[in-house]
Amino acid sequence: MLEIFIFACLHALAQGVQVADVVLSCSFIEEGGGMTGAHFIRSPATVVLRDLPMNSDLSPETITPYIPPVTPNADDIIFEATASSVEIPEAESLLHADCNEQEVICELSRYIPRGTKPDSVPVYFIASVQLEGGGVGFTLVLQAIANENAESNTASLIQSKLQLPLSQWGTLITEAVFVVFSRTPSVAVPIGENTVLDCGYRQRDIPTEQNLALEWRWQYRGQGRTILDMKETEAGTLVEVDRDGVSANSTLLVRDGNASLTMNKLKVSDEGTYICTINSGPFQTQQIVQLNIIQPPRVFFSENKITFQDESPRRLSCHCLHYYPLDVKVEWFSQLPSETESISLTEGVSSSSHRQHSDGTSIHQSGGILLDDSGDADFVNTVFISSFKIGSEELNGWHGDSP
Repeated sequence: MLEIFIFACLHALAQGVQVADVVLSCSFIEEGGGMTGAHFIRSPATVVLRDLPMNSDLSPETITPYIPPVTPNADDIIFEATASSVEIPEAESLLHADCNEQEVICELSRYIPRGTKPDSVPVYFIASVQLEGGGVGFTLVLQAIANENAESNTASLIQSKLQLPLSQWGTLITEAVFVVFSRTPSVAVPIGENTVLDCGYRQRDIPTEQNLALEWRWQYRGQGRTILDMKETEAGTLVEVDRDGVSANSTLLVRDGNASLTMNKLKVSDEGTYICTINSGPFQTQQIVQLNIIQPPRVFFSENKITFQDESPRRLSCHCLHYYPLDVKVEWFSQLPSETESISLTEGVSSSSHRQHSDGTSIHQSGGILLDDSGDADFVNTVFISSFKIGSEELNGWHGDSP
């Protein structure tokens, strides 16, 4: 994990839209060569996103402006990207990441658009920015802008690794030309519900409809397949689906850049990683959305009421049905009517293993021994079960009284 280091400078454009400059600490990734070509080299890099539109009412006093190095260094990798040409929805969440103790993974590498060669001009780069713990995730294509000094008599500083001319303050000037994003890169949905996996794109130069394609691919534990494939052609829209109840809106895709996937009647088998890939003109970029299936259990007990006629032990079982996933916890407690503190009875309670139901959910049984040893007919012995947890959800169980 790479921690995000954010500096920003708020200012207003002529039309009154509040914008900010955001600085990200990233890694520049390149192939290390060798016999296999599987080795990668990571180098520290910085990305300065200029003129990001902001919806939040941010005070300039709370933002630290980015200050370029006093002395430009040819070994520093600093990308200065104008981001106003393509919209990145909810980009203001990057400004709050540090305060919210969120981490950001930011990685860059060279990018070769379709139909171009590695040594073609202009040069392109691709940046992936993922905000951990909620918030927008996006993949951004950056186009290097010709340095004005290259056409003058002033010698430009050349970046040692990229071999590209730098600005007078030591940055590589680029412009954002294409972005694929998701405002909710991770969602959790109950079984049987419907959901929408959010994905969209923005492009500086709008292509013709015939050059636009969308693919949604599902992956889970080494398995994978294409769920939806949509192409815009001269003959119209071609759509292929490999799961009932999934769809994307071709009109919204072309008009608004909305590539979201609608999924109906979710099942356990739908859980996994979904890859949204957009092909538009020379660019092909993707964004990942994680779908988690959750299902709280149905809880019932072997008896609705426990009555002790003598000192013989009685067994009470707790049955938990149709829950998902398996990270569950069952706890038993006993509490006297006159007491405010409960006593844990969890230790020594027998439990069955998780058994899988035909729908992919699980079944679990937990049993305990109840004893009435008070010797007092008026004594009330209260036993309750708490709690069965799935994620952050807690279900409180039955309690029985014995006269």
